[in-house]
Amino acid sequence: MHVARDGIEGPGPQVVVPLRSIDSDASAAVSELFVVHHRRLVGLAALLVDDRQVAEDVVQDAFAALHRHWRGLRDQNAVVTYLNRAVVNGSRDVLRRGLRGKRATLRLVPRSEELESAEQCVVAHEEADRMWGSVTSLPMRQRQVLVMRYYLEQSEVEIAETLGISRGSVKQHASRGLAALAQEWEEQS
Repeated sequence: MHVARDGIEGPGPQVVVPLRSIDSDASAAVSELFVVHHRRLVGLAALLVDDRQVAEDVVQDAFAALHRHWRGLRDQNAVVTYLNRAVVNGSRDVLRRGLRGKRATLRLVPRSEELESAEQCVVAHEEADRMWGSVTSLPMRQRQVLVMRYYLEQSEVEIAETLGISRGSVKQHASRGLAALAQEWEEQS
């Protein structure tokens, strides 16, 4: 994990786990992937569904689906994309069914030891809560694009591939989402 410029703790560089072999034991390979990617994927889902427990369920479902479809996989580089897509789609399904609830418990502010005073810590938490409220009010596609860009630090190409949309659509959703956030923050200030 690392903390990005804006104080949001992110997943750090993406790690690709070399898979034993496409014909290997699915349980062992999926277990390896789980160890490396679980935390990052739960963070992604929590930012999308706004509920840490539901996010855990979405990620468990994604890994279960990966295990079920293991023999159909042909490209080890596509496994991480498969998991990202499964989590994004699972999160979207949860929101469609209206199963989100309590706020995610992700850290969206610097660690308290990185701040100079308790007052700075309180202010940082208040600003993070305000920012998070703004992000959760965005339309789902804009929210997905912004979370994938700024939390997962994915490129436009990676986001487009995961969401199944064009690179131009990624740019458009990011631009509209950022504009909406800027307008909301300006109105609140």
